[in-house]
Amino acid sequence: MSDSTEDHPIHVNVASHLKRAAQSRPFKRAVVCPSGRDRHGRVIYAHLTFQQLDRESDRLAHGLQCAGIGRGVRTVLMVRPGIEFFELIFAIFKVGAVPVVVDPGMGIRRMLTCFRSTRPQAFVGVPLAHAARPLFSKYFKTVKIWVTVGRRWFWRGHNLKQLRGAAWKPFEPEQTTRDETAAILFTTGSTGPAKGAVYTHGNFDAQLRQIAAHIDFEPDEVDLSTFPLFALFYPALGVTAVVPDMDPTRPGRVNPERIIEAVVNQGVTNMFASPALLERVGSYGRSHGIMLASLKRVISAGAPVQARTIELFAAMLPEGADIHTPYGATEAVPVASICSSEILAETRHLTDKGYGICVGRPINHIPVRIIAISDDPIRRWQEELALPQGEIGEIVVKGDLVSRRYFENPLADSLTKIPDGNAFWHRMGDLGWMDKKGRIWFCGRKSHRVVTSRETLYTIPCEAIFNTHPLVRRSALVGIGTASHQLPVVCIELKKPNGRAKRKAVRAELLELAARNEMTQEIRHILFHDSFPVDIRHNAKIFRERLAVWAARRVKPTPLHERRRPEAG
Repeated sequence: MSDSTEDHPIHVNVASHLKRAAQSRPFKRAVVCPSGRDRHGRVIYAHLTFQQLDRESDRLAHGLQCAGIGRGVRTVLMVRPGIEFFELIFAIFKVGAVPVVVDPGMGIRRMLTCFRSTRPQAFVGVPLAHAARPLFSKYFKTVKIWVTVGRRWFWRGHNLKQLRGAAWKPFEPEQTTRDETAAILFTTGSTGPAKGAVYTHGNFDAQLRQIAAHIDFEPDEVDLSTFPLFALFYPALGVTAVVPDMDPTRPGRVNPERIIEAVVNQGVTNMFASPALLERVGSYGRSHGIMLASLKRVISAGAPVQARTIELFAAMLPEGADIHTPYGATEAVPVASICSSEILAETRHLTDKGYGICVGRPINHIPVRIIAISDDPIRRWQEELALPQGEIGEIVVKGDLVSRRYFENPLADSLTKIPDGNAFWHRMGDLGWMDKKGRIWFCGRKSHRVVTSRETLYTIPCEAIFNTHPLVRRSALVGIGTASHQLPVVCIELKKPNGRAKRKAVRAELLELAARNEMTQEIRHILFHDSFPVDIRHNAKIFRERLAVWAARRVKPTPLHERRRPEAG
C-alpha cells in the first residue's frame, strides 16, 4: 500500500472530487443532456447543478447500499449516456462498488463474455438490457442483485426510482484506499482479445490531477465529450459536461449538425472527439462556412490524427484556439500531448517523409522510455533496456495513473508489465522513438509491424509515403505469410470511388512513390479496399488484422515473392 503524504493520502475515493466541486460551485451546471425537441424543432435540455448531482448520487448511494451493492461489489453497468449515467457512476464510486464497463459496440457475444469473465455480483441496466437476460442467462449466473434503470417489465429486482429514497441525506464516500479497485474498464480488443484493465481510486485520482495540471481550466468551462467515459472526468474537475445527441458507438457516422448545435447552444469551450468525428464535422463545417466561436480547445485521441484532419477542423476555430492530440491507452491516459500549432508548423512535414506521427512530450514529466522490441515477457526492469534517442522501439510508461494489472489475466500481465522494485513499467504495445526535443514519435502497433526476410517495416512511417498521394484517403500496411518472412502489402482506401482504369494508374503512381523511398522499396503489392474496417470505440483506428486476412485471399506469397511483378488488386 502507498505511504500517506499530503499529496498522496492512503484513503482516496474518486467521488470526493465531485463533493469538492459541489461545495465550491454548487449552482453551476454539472451535466447537461438533450431531452427532446419542442414543436419548432429546438432542442430541450435537462441539467443538474453540481449540488444536485452530488445530492442525487448521495440518494442513490444510500439505495444501492440497502440493495446490497456496496464496497467491492462488481457491478455491470449498461446505461445510456445521460443524467442517470452520471448519477449512477458517482453513486457506485461513493459506496466503493466496482463498475464493470464494456464497449457495447464490440457485439453482444463479446460484450457478454467480458462481463462473465469478471464474475459480476450486481447488474444495473436499462429495460432492454434486462429483457435480454433470459436469452443469455448463463453469462450472469453470479449476479444476485438486479437494478432496472426505468420501468420493470416481467423480471424481479430493484427499480432505480425506488432506490432514490424519499429525501436527501448526506452520504460520506467510503474510505477506499489508493490501491483499492475502483473500476474494471475493458479494452476494445481491436488488436487482440479484450482485457479488463483494473483501475484503482489512486489511478483515477492521478488521471484527474494530470488533466488538471496539463489543461488550465477556467471557472466557466463547458465540455462536450463524444466518448462517454471521458465525459466523467469533467464534473470531477468542476467542468460542465454536455452530452451530445449522437450514438456514441458510431462517432464516424455522427450527424454534424447535432454536434455543431450542441457547441453553439451550450457555449462549449472544450471538446473531445475521435479523429473520425473531427473529419466528418470539419468537412461539413468547411462546406457550410461554419465557425465555432466559443471553443477554446479541442482534444482528439483514440487513433493517430492526420494533419489534414487537424487543418480541416482548425478552420472552424477562433484565433487562439488549439487542437490537442494526447497519447495514451485504456491502461494509461494521458501520457503525452502535442498541439495543432506545432503539428502544422513543423512535425507534419516530417510525418509525410516517414518519421512517424509526433504525439508530443510526456505530460508533467511522467517517465517514458523506449525499449528494444520483443514479444516476450520482461522479468525485471533494468536501465540497460532503454534505447538511445532516435532508435525505434516499444514505448513504456510508469506512473500513478497507469493501471497495474488486468482482471485475473496473469498472461497479459506478464506480457505488459515490467516489475521495477515496488513500481512497474507498462508496455504500451506501441512502437516509436524519441527525438532530441524529448518528443515521442509514434510508428504503429508492435503487433502490426511487418517482418520480412530483409527488414522490419513499421505501419505509420510506411503508410505516410502513400498518404501523400492526393487521391488516397488512407493506407494500411499488412503482412502476409509466416513470421520473419512476411510479404508486405499496402491496402489503399481512395477518397472517391474510381473505375478500374483509374485505379491502375493510381497503383502505378503509388508503386513509383514506394520505389523512391528507401523504407518502402520492398513494397510491391497494392490492393484497393472500398472502406477499411475500424475500431468500435472511436471508428478511427484501422483494423489491420481483418485487412491482413482480406489481403491474404488476394495475394499469395511464395519463396520467390521478391522477384514477382506487382499484382492487380
